[in-house]
Amino acid sequence: MMAADGADRVPSGIDGLDEITGGGFPKGSLIILAGNPGTGKTIFSARFLYHGIVNCGERGIYVSFAESRETFFRSMRALGFDFEGLEKAGKFRFLDLLTVKEEAASAIWEMIFREISEARANRLVIDSFSALAQAFRETHEVRVLLHTILSRITRFLGCTTLLIVETSHGEKKMGFGIEEFVADGIIFLRRNKLDGRLLRELKLFKMRGTPTLETEAIFTLEDGFKVFPPFKAKPIDKPCRFRPQPDIEGFFSSGSLSLDEMLGGGYPRGSLVLLEIDEQISTLQYHLIASPTAWNFGAQGRGVIILPSAGVDYNVLRMRAEEAGFTKDEINRLLRVCVKYFLGIKMEPYLVAFKGESISEDYAKYLETEGELRKRTCQPILHIIGIDMIVDTYGAKETLSAIRRYAVGMRETGDLGIILLKPGYPRMAKILGATADIHLRITREHGAILVYGVKPRTKLHALEMDTSKGYAMPKLTPII
Repeated sequence: MMAADGADRVPSGIDGLDEITGGGFPKGSLIILAGNPGTGKTIFSARFLYHGIVNCGERGIYVSFAESRETFFRSMRALGFDFEGLEKAGKFRFLDLLTVKEEAASAIWEMIFREISEARANRLVIDSFSALAQAFRETHEVRVLLHTILSRITRFLGCTTLLIVETSHGEKKMGFGIEEFVADGIIFLRRNKLDGRLLRELKLFKMRGTPTLETEAIFTLEDGFKVFPPFKAKPIDKPCRFRPQPDIEGFFSSGSLSLDEMLGGGYPRGSLVLLEIDEQISTLQYHLIASPTAWNFGAQGRGVIILPSAGVDYNVLRMRAEEAGFTKDEINRLLRVCVKYFLGIKMEPYLVAFKGESISEDYAKYLETEGELRKRTCQPILHIIGIDMIVDTYGAKETLSAIRRYAVGMRETGDLGIILLKPGYPRMAKILGATADIHLRITREHGAILVYGVKPRTKLHALEMDTSKGYAMPKLTPII
């Protein structure tokens, strides 16, 4: 199915949704918005109307069979929508049909049609069709009503219509079970759980004129209604040097304001952090969480020691530093990347080669490297350790013993340690989770990347890539 031309699309006003629907809703279409109570249907509908009026120069009507005018205006003011002002300007109408009676249903419908015609409305919300349909005795009457909406409003008047349908908890059928066969598009909102945390999901069942390659997405009600399409890397148009995030007393900043806020201030000084990385998470995606911390240390003249995860080339780490604006001299002076020696390796000042034969011998060399950096900088050091590389080289038993000594060292020196744990080590995850002061997980759902705290416990946060400052930073939005 080919997407409709952009001129035949009506922007939804929902951040991120139009990316999935090919630019918005088909103009003059009937869209069903279904979901259980509390899933965000009213906020979605309000944004759809408000965006059309304020940003597209259109007119809108909200037909309510569910709440009064006063309740609607009060709740909309709390969300930052001045529908009262728009109504006074003649751009919006609210039809309060909360007390509609069965015998007056046909007359009420004619009144709705007349209001739309007189207002020359481009957008209409009916809240809710479930309440309206209760005024009819027979299912075929509901079908006639739906065809009336479709033919007289959407086709004849060209008014793009959102039809809210309430669904009961655990119920898969929408309303009377016939709405979905008439509508041009169906969007279903639901509440779910991920590791005991609220997860909001949007499912796109169909959308006329739209290739629905992505049919499910994560959304949040934070600052309104925002949909998270599958994660995309963003280009950096004008590279700039990383600007450090200040530390607060007792904490190291993660380098990211949004991650600091999620953690309640940053990483405690002298702490061990476990970043547990699920399957299908790319190097770039977990580097979005870890790299800003390294940059924040480097920008303040502090040393950084990295033992990369398996498969991560040391040149990638150097490039990450260069992308943040660090000079070759700064990299050679402040960064140390630990690698296993191999024949033909071209040594650089920032590289430290280990034999990989004896963990005690290599750990002694690691401590020597740490001491040299500490003496040079006279400041705390950041340690980033890919645990899979150590396990593959020395075995799980030796690794756990070394990590326990390592955790004690963090607390004594006031340094910061970040352990990167990839899939395949479930026993290691439990042990390290108990040892770590901070335990974060990064996972993926419907193409979106999610980050959350196991310790301390946090909400789910959607991860996006922000390049507005001239370097790649994480943008974390809570799922509420």
